[in-house]
Amino acid sequence: MVTTATVRRVRSGAPWETKIGYCRAVRTGPFVAVAGTAPVAEGGGVHAPGDARAQTERCIAIATKALRELGASLADVVRTRLYVTDISRWAEYGAAHAAAFGEHPPASTMVEVKALVDPAMLVEIEIDAIVGATAGPAG
Repeated sequence: MVTTATVRRVRSGAPWETKIGYCRAVRTGPFVAVAGTAPVAEGGGVHAPGDARAQTERCIAIATKALRELGASLADVVRTRLYVTDISRWAEYGAAHAAAFGEHPPASTMVEVKALVDPAMLVEIEIDAIVGATAGPAG
């Protein structure tokens, strides 16, 4: 028996969405995928140039908004991927990540990349979540 799941999409209005052909996040069933999220400032441009922690916090804030619009939260996140332009600043990115996820740390990867879409961007984050997944005992 073949079943189909409803696909819901969230768009952020970022100019790259229409130019590249993607949306901020997609949910099908309990699975939510949040596209690479860069530190775009409220009015456009780059949030907190030069500040790795603040840029990471901004990426997570944008992704959190998309998750909420699709009925998910940071507690539902099972995987993150951080793409950073300077891996020597890993502790700054990591501190923001750890603060955001607290008692619900996801599986995570941080990799250095040559560049992001804007040279002032230091980090971009992808997030995968499963809505309603409950954490069992650590082990």
